[in-house]
Amino acid sequence: MSTYLVSGGAGYIGSHVAAALLDGGHRVVVVDNLQQGHAEAVPEGAEFVRADVGDAAAMDAVFASWGFQGVIHLAALSVVGDSMRDPLHYIAKNVGNTMTLARAAMRGGCSRFVLSSTAAVYGDPACAPITEDEPTAPASAYGASKLMAEQGLAWASELHGLRWASLRYFNAAGADPAGQRGEDHAPETHLIPLAIDAALGRRAPLTVFGDDYPTPDGTCLRDYVHVTDLADAHLRVLGLLAEGTGRSFNLGNGRGFSVKEVIGAVAEVTGCPVPHRLGVRRPGDPPALVAASDRLRAATGWRPRFGALHAMVETAYRWRLKNPEGYAGTRHVPPPPAQRDTAGALQLDSAELSG
Repeated sequence: MSTYLVSGGAGYIGSHVAAALLDGGHRVVVVDNLQQGHAEAVPEGAEFVRADVGDAAAMDAVFASWGFQGVIHLAALSVVGDSMRDPLHYIAKNVGNTMTLARAAMRGGCSRFVLSSTAAVYGDPACAPITEDEPTAPASAYGASKLMAEQGLAWASELHGLRWASLRYFNAAGADPAGQRGEDHAPETHLIPLAIDAALGRRAPLTVFGDDYPTPDGTCLRDYVHVTDLADAHLRVLGLLAEGTGRSFNLGNGRGFSVKEVIGAVAEVTGCPVPHRLGVRRPGDPPALVAASDRLRAATGWRPRFGALHAMVETAYRWRLKNPEGYAGTRHVPPPPAQRDTAGALQLDSAELSG
């Protein structure tokens, strides 16, 4: 049985990754400071340490307490608009924390490291779907911070033998098909849960930012990947690193869904119209962002199981109906954060990231 660290494992994607590892028979240690995550999202059976991955002493203590075979690093700041309001904060946190965690891993004898990255490293690409051969030219501080993190890991690989890979994807969507975990952000910025809440009358009408783009229906196209499929991809790449170092992989369905298509799918699944109004374009919104995944598919055999837009919307809708208040209304509350010192118990409490 292997032991893996999942940073940001109390977050949306991280909790699904941790659950997938547990389902695979592995031992999982979740590290999360709960700034954005939820203790209730940590899967039952995972060890939970409340700590900030940017705290070097805390991370050294974590690696001294467990013998890890690999790290999946999802903890990050990830709101593009916020990154443009405070770019230095985003770069300091996303780059610095990744390097701190990677150094702790190497000091702790852990040589496999998977980074949750983003196709925002490409900025406004000239082609769609985007391949890994597309030049990287981030249009936001968020995208730049992830690219810098990738570059740092590449240097660690070249000079210190770290086996690393990154997954560049855009929009995680949907929820655990079994209904155990789903999306609960405050504030929520993702289109599908916002559209579901608008259909249910839980929020004001959506604003569609522009309908005059050079796309089939005039609204932006984005690539959505079901969160269960995302988790599967992270595990497959982690396994790939057992044989050697990896590289950056794009992760996408290979086609985009427009804002109007998402609104239509939500209306069909919920049986309710989605109130919305037209707004002006947002600066920096490219017409189409679709991430091809041919390299990942060839290297790992990954294929999306929930690639249909309706499957993503339906699982998200079921989660929302079951958990109208998100994790605040769930009954299962994991035990308090693990408390261990170097002899066996550790109390760690920090601040800043959650994945």
